[in-house]
Amino acid sequence: MATLKDIKTKISAVKKTQQITKAMNMVAASKLRGAQTSMEGFRPYSAKFAEVLGSLAEKAGEETNPLLEVREEVEKVHIVLCTSDRGLCGGFNANLISKAKALKKEKEEQGIDVVFTVFGKKGRDWCRKNQFEIVSEHIGVVGGRFGFHVAATSGQKLIQGFLDNTYDEVYIVYSEFMSMARQVPVLKQLLPILPITPAEHEAETEETTYLAEHICEPSPQELLGELLPKNVYVQLYSALLETSTSEHAARMAAMDNATKACKDMIENLTLVYNKARQAAITAELMDIVGGAEALKG
Repeated sequence: MATLKDIKTKISAVKKTQQITKAMNMVAASKLRGAQTSMEGFRPYSAKFAEVLGSLAEKAGEETNPLLEVREEVEKVHIVLCTSDRGLCGGFNANLISKAKALKKEKEEQGIDVVFTVFGKKGRDWCRKNQFEIVSEHIGVVGGRFGFHVAATSGQKLIQGFLDNTYDEVYIVYSEFMSMARQVPVLKQLLPILPITPAEHEAETEETTYLAEHICEPSPQELLGELLPKNVYVQLYSALLETSTSEHAARMAAMDNATKACKDMIENLTLVYNKARQAAITAELMDIVGGAEALKG
């Protein structure tokens, strides 16, 4: 049985851990406010931008712009993996990596080569550990403050590689912020840009009683030439905002659970400490009574 000193030391150590987890929870909550405000402000713009571009692409056809061209034979795929730089956020990174791993396995079974662009140390370390080819890595972006230029710079490289036939498809794996308790890993195709399918068009028509037509000046072809690259930047920037917000929410929840676990451990250890202390007092009393009885005898 552990001595009173050992139990007291454990209680002290758990209390220090509890202070750390509580502080990290507060830091994550503070960062979450700013990230969530940026994400919620940009989300409607990103969704409408994709909708308008999809509608224009559907009317214009694949021949209008090379970014819309679906390759008949896919030989190489580029995956953009968004993860965090730090851990202590539950299964956040594991879920994203699992999503990317499943896509890579699916493509390799079809005889397709896969390369990566990674945002965050966790994704980079996973790729290095498994000796996957990394085209580009970006550290210190997700979870911190970053501007649109980060997405634009990375997006330009992806577009150039697609136009040069270096790779035939580009996907992005990121975490979509649903609520404080739920962050969902999402897989989205960035290139080639897919037009709105008839089924999606019908679904949108059913949901909205009125769907305005887009009047294009100049022609849809000229507009697509300008807007399609920007659509890639917008979707990439939106994914980074979503992932950053999801990371803070996941870390906040993980640290909250850790704080509660520390509280439970302290209560259990305190109970054990009290029992051990009572047992020690009882043993000392028994020794005193035994000694007194021996002196009487």
